[in-house]
Amino acid sequence: MNHLINEKSPYLLQHAENPVNWYPWCKEAFDRAEAEDKPVFLSIGYSTCHWCHVMAHESFENNEIAEILNKEYIAVKVDREERPDIDAVYMNVCQAVTGSGGWPLTVILTPSQNPFFVGTYFPRNSLYGQAGLIDILRKIAFMWKNQKEDLLNAGADIVRSIFHREEQEQVSGTPSQALLEIGADILSQNYDKQYGGFGQAPKFPVPHNLMFLMRYGKVRKNDAFLSMVKNTLYRMGVGGIFDHIGGGFSRYSTDSKWLIPHFEKMLYDNALLAIAYMEAYQLTKDNFYKAVARQTLDYMMRELKGEDGGFFCGQDADSEGVEGKYYYFTPDEIMDVLGSEKGKEFCSIYDITDNGNFDGKSIPNLIAWKDKNKSCNKEKAQEEWEIIHKKTKESRERLYRYRKERTHLHRDDKVILSWNGWAIIAMAMGGQIFNDERYKKTAEDTRSFIAERMTDENGRLFLRWRDKEAACEGSLDDYAVYGLALLKLYELTFDTSYLKEAVLRGEQLEEFFKDKETGGYYLTPSDGEKLISRPKETYDGAVPSGNSAAAVFLGRLSRYTGDIRWKEASKIQNYFIAGAMGKYPYGHSLGLEALMEALYSSKELVCVTAEGGIPKEVAEYISENTDFNLSLILKTKENAMELADIAPYTKDYPIPQEGCVYYLCQNGECKRPETSFGTIRKIINTEEFNSNKF
Repeated sequence: MNHLINEKSPYLLQHAENPVNWYPWCKEAFDRAEAEDKPVFLSIGYSTCHWCHVMAHESFENNEIAEILNKEYIAVKVDREERPDIDAVYMNVCQAVTGSGGWPLTVILTPSQNPFFVGTYFPRNSLYGQAGLIDILRKIAFMWKNQKEDLLNAGADIVRSIFHREEQEQVSGTPSQALLEIGADILSQNYDKQYGGFGQAPKFPVPHNLMFLMRYGKVRKNDAFLSMVKNTLYRMGVGGIFDHIGGGFSRYSTDSKWLIPHFEKMLYDNALLAIAYMEAYQLTKDNFYKAVARQTLDYMMRELKGEDGGFFCGQDADSEGVEGKYYYFTPDEIMDVLGSEKGKEFCSIYDITDNGNFDGKSIPNLIAWKDKNKSCNKEKAQEEWEIIHKKTKESRERLYRYRKERTHLHRDDKVILSWNGWAIIAMAMGGQIFNDERYKKTAEDTRSFIAERMTDENGRLFLRWRDKEAACEGSLDDYAVYGLALLKLYELTFDTSYLKEAVLRGEQLEEFFKDKETGGYYLTPSDGEKLISRPKETYDGAVPSGNSAAAVFLGRLSRYTGDIRWKEASKIQNYFIAGAMGKYPYGHSLGLEALMEALYSSKELVCVTAEGGIPKEVAEYISENTDFNLSLILKTKENAMELADIAPYTKDYPIPQEGCVYYLCQNGECKRPETSFGTIRKIINTEEFNSNKF
């Protein structure tokens, strides 16, 4: 056993029995490196990462490599999901030095944590011109003993260049329609008209790109953007990237038509994709999007939710050391499970063939069905899909049970707070749009889990929970995304305690994360562990950045509370985000959403009622319509005092003797009070009220 044996991270525990004498990231490791005058070998990855497994089996379970590392280096393992700050610092180095990045991330450091060598996956032995890990380790060990000054200088130069790069990136910009147009236009230029998505294979879903285009298309009244989103969501939903047996989406597709996925499933992908599909359903009323969204939410609840209420990180791509084994089938297997008649029908519909579509086996998909029906009108295609969906329901359920008994998937059972924030938002939307109490309860249970298990006695958040232990100080992403989740819970329940806590999280953002000199928010808190740099991330990659989430959160918080401090904080953050986008706004799609919410007209509706709850017709309107810039406040006798503390402007709205009174405003201009929601609905839907631009 090495020093990882007492860790909680599933990734670190996967390496606890390696012959390499691994340390977790800790003072002891760097003190020992200093005392013994050795470089530090840093390896960063996560437990469901396929190539992390490959490098582990090839190299870290190899005695020859272990002997070199144990003799010449101090070896440190980091779970990137537990320590996104460490990962961000050294991934920035990797991208600056090599022009790309990924996991496993391999870095060699001085005892003072300065990197002087960086890369990603390395084979054990040199092959086809690629340096092997054995040769790299031996060469650097020789240089450390004979040319150490060169390595120290290289490390110092890299750190200086990173600081210089970060300083250059701190440029304030101006939020504008032009940024939105550039982002949408470049996404359009990269759009695959045949199979949907953006760019070439491998294809990543990037659901926040789709959400931006949906919302931008709506406010600009441009159906072309919505058409791109609809085709992409349809193509992903019929492809092999979607698990037609158990629900949920894999990480990405290795081909252009979404057939062959990289099979790992992550919580954040599925939460964000569920949100995108639900918004598409609200816009189109197409039951295909509804079904995919519900199957994804159900997958999250069934496979990723723990008994205590938190959602786990994800599931591995490999089963019994084979990538995708859990997911593919042969025709004989299908016949054995379903019988001849049902089996043939299922194989015909879901492309299960003798030749297979993946290494001689078959990944269930509906791509051929989609192509066969692409000439049908929308209503006919939707009808056809609903027929086969119902027809195969029992077969899919039987295959799901068979698949679980056939083999199993490793599950990373950490709870990451920010990812759970996205899960809360998805579940709350599911409860609201589908009027499903299961999703509503799940959203509230997950929030209770965070409040009880991942919040300390001072009200600060932890980043990770596992095995009855909360650890790692909360990052910017945790506070910002959780703040958004609290606002979504308020929209679902109108419980003012959620608004009150959202204000607290906004205050903590300002106190612990804000860069008061150049704008934006740091990834780590001001009282957190000091690394060689303090990252400030803005790029919306697989997961939207904390700065983009903060921009959206602050804008919405200002509209709900009417508080000038949040309005000012939102304005400052939007200028920072606009500057961070530079010439590449399409890489900041959630940031573009924040700017869009600021640039286009906002609508505030206060419902003051004598009867206690939200009127049924209002609840139905919210569930049926996507109104991205509508903020709804409910004032009752019971919550009037608490609401006045959170949103002081509401104290001037009197409680009526009976029924409801509605106060509707747009861009600071208020309409006369109305007692009929039907009248309010007509106003909201008028062309004049939706002119959007100031």
